[in-house]
Amino acid sequence: MGLSMARNLHKAGLLAGVWNRSRDRASALAAETGCTVATDPAALAAAVDALVLCVSADADVLGLVDALLPGAHAGLVVIDCSTVAASTAREAAARLAPRGAAFLDCPVSGGVEGARDGTLAIMCGGSAAAFERAQPVLTAMGRTVTHIGPNGFGQATKATNQIMCAGVIQAVAEAMAFAKAEGLPLDKVIETLSKGAGSSWYFVNRAPFMARGSFPAGFRVRLHDKDLGICHDMAAARGVELPVVETTRLQYRELVASGHGDEDISTIFRLKDALFARGAARR
Repeated sequence: MGLSMARNLHKAGLLAGVWNRSRDRASALAAETGCTVATDPAALAAAVDALVLCVSADADVLGLVDALLPGAHAGLVVIDCSTVAASTAREAAARLAPRGAAFLDCPVSGGVEGARDGTLAIMCGGSAAAFERAQPVLTAMGRTVTHIGPNGFGQATKATNQIMCAGVIQAVAEAMAFAKAEGLPLDKVIETLSKGAGSSWYFVNRAPFMARGSFPAGFRVRLHDKDLGICHDMAAARGVELPVVETTRLQYRELVASGHGDEDISTIFRLKDALFARGAARR
């Protein structure tokens, strides 16, 4: 995700420098785009007006914020496109505030395709002033860019999205397993139903994976399970347990245990397909 987003920033003439924990990756992108490889996050922060983060976990976000603090300056906007807890976004903002730097939690949705094509949906939490300053950067990476509210609101919106993704991928996988069991021509089913009332981004873009029985990494099972853990914790803080979240997490654990944790979440089709195989064996 981050690599494609950086390439789109380069196309917009906005990529001044890069840093990555794996220096070889940063060097490769710098060679491709002509930008500078920063020695560390602080050096990058000191050299730019806007800095984009895209990492995997809460501890990574806070660790990077701490690492860039020595270079943070008044007017700097840190734009975090990771998916983490709303409380983490608020903590990151609090750590940057004494330096006069602003923080925007700007998680994204749209998959690897959206990152590549610059068509991501970006949901933003933070001050309206910081959001306005960040517009050129955000619109270079996404098509739908929305200021939701104060820090944490972007991440809470992304958590909402991840719950929806869990429900939709469950439904698409069950439907495709059903169609397969009925002996239907899956390519024609996908072509036709993609225009119907039950269609969705996941059906159009991931049902073909299910039909082929191949699940190249897009949105990995491990990462969605991490995100659903955030949703679980946020709901639990309000005394609620969400059935779609809990059921999907149980199934993801089964997939991880069987070696499919780094495949796209459409691999949940394996479990639905197995239901029909077991049903046929009992007949």
